[in-house]
Amino acid sequence: MTDLPPDLPRLRTLETWLALTLDQVRRKIAAAEKREQERQTGIEHRPPPPDWLLEVGLNRDSPPVQVHVGGCWNAGKRHRGISRDEALRALTDGVKACGACRPDTELGFLEG
Repeated sequence: MTDLPPDLPRLRTLETWLALTLDQVRRKIAAAEKREQERQTGIEHRPPPPDWLLEVGLNRDSPPVQVHVGGCWNAGKRHRGISRDEALRALTDGVKACGACRPDTELGFLEG
């Protein structure tokens, strides 16, 4: 067993310190539970990924870089969701199809 002080004043001081520490721990637990609940809610209400992605250039005046299937691991950080028609139009306009996810195959797009 832990060595505790024998006198009442020090025992009361220790009791007060333990109560305050326990309150702090309980507040931290409540905050962590709230963050976890918010994270779970965010996951449950996350919109589905778009079916098609258009990877854009470094600035707004740059031409698009590639067309991807939605959720492609190779899409890069600068992309936006587009419709099937927009994906087909981009491929028709000469935007490169991603070699990893092959959106041209998924769309049934034949060059020429």
